[in-house]
Amino acid sequence: MTTETKTASPAKGISRRSLLKTGAAAVGAIAGSGAITGFPTIWAQNPITLRQFGTGVSNINAIAEKCKEDLGITLEMTATDSDAAAQRAVTQPDSYDIADIEYWIAKKVFPSGVMQPMDVSKIKYYDKIVPLFIDGKLKPDSVVAQGTAPHTVGFVEAQDSKTFAKEPTQWMTLIPTIYNADTLGIRPDLVGREITTWADIMDPAFKGKAAILNIPSIGIMDAAMIMEAMGNIKYADKGNMTTDEIDQTIDFLIKAKQDGQFRAFWKSFDESVNLMASGEVVIQSMWSPAVAAVRSKGIACKYQPLKEGYRAWGGGLGLAAHLEGAQLDAAYEYINWYLSGWVGAYLNRQGYYSAAMETAKTHMSEDEWGFWVEGKPAKGDILSPEGKVMEKAGAVRDGGSFEERMGKVACWNSVMDEDRYMVRRWNEFIAA
Repeated sequence: MTTETKTASPAKGISRRSLLKTGAAAVGAIAGSGAITGFPTIWAQNPITLRQFGTGVSNINAIAEKCKEDLGITLEMTATDSDAAAQRAVTQPDSYDIADIEYWIAKKVFPSGVMQPMDVSKIKYYDKIVPLFIDGKLKPDSVVAQGTAPHTVGFVEAQDSKTFAKEPTQWMTLIPTIYNADTLGIRPDLVGREITTWADIMDPAFKGKAAILNIPSIGIMDAAMIMEAMGNIKYADKGNMTTDEIDQTIDFLIKAKQDGQFRAFWKSFDESVNLMASGEVVIQSMWSPAVAAVRSKGIACKYQPLKEGYRAWGGGLGLAAHLEGAQLDAAYEYINWYLSGWVGAYLNRQGYYSAAMETAKTHMSEDEWGFWVEGKPAKGDILSPEGKVMEKAGAVRDGGSFEERMGKVACWNSVMDEDRYMVRRWNEFIAA
């Protein structure tokens, strides 16, 4: 999917200079009131286009349209799968200005020098970023999960550094935007029993009706959750397996595949929705909005909390190394706008989480916030960002509140030291 968004010039509104004078708190109040309909900034007089690529979860036309309306900046978005995004970031650095990528991808990409660190002093809402991305903890007493936790690849030592810093610094690799706690999606009407553990995907009752996703850095973590839940192995660190652990995991998957356990190995959001909606698959790796998409067709589908916890992922916006001058200024303005609340609310309404929850809250109704973030029963119907009914009044979000879900993360999508070996073995599994 490649989408190019061209919209009309922005409406008249509050100038950038008066905006900067007004102060953030007042601006927040004005923004929340809907009084700001556009920022006729310097970008209106000197049109800027930023080329952004990344996965389909956040390369959304509505965001490009709203960016054009508010900032006068044109976003050209290209959506790819995760592996293609990692490859493009490194091999075609002149083909993009903004990389909208996951943190495990940053671990592969940033050391190659194709991206430039971002100065946190230019990030207006830096202090609103949830601490998961700063020190790895949801709350001060939280345990840091295994795998490539975002904070471990979130900072570098200096402006010209390619080495990840152990502590937060002034230079961020990505400005976080989106994240979630992933689990198995199920068809409760077709599985015929309670699903409580990652091991349930291997129940012979679901032979030929199970699926996992075919993105090695993500799929291997689902496999690790399954293996530990079955008691087959106890990894020293699921996110950084030894070659022996990789072999045990892949050999297990190959045998399960040859026994006919899996119906499919999906790569895209749409594939996962179609497998579930058709009933070909009744239990599989899934993403929260894909579950919502199945439900929006009037088909029972649940994002099942499991006793071992969740596999998490996070993404953010990064800057190409070649950006400078007005384009670099525009990129920072775009990133600040992204964290200012409208996009965060849009992402929250899809079942993801915003990296700046406080600003997103100002763009959501009390009922929406209660349902999506606090785990409260919906008072009225819950609508998608496009205005379709996603959940009826009285519904409670699968897995409960933000703190319940993100507080039970067992591992993050990961790039291991033995990544090349793991990918080779994973490909053997898919080809077997």
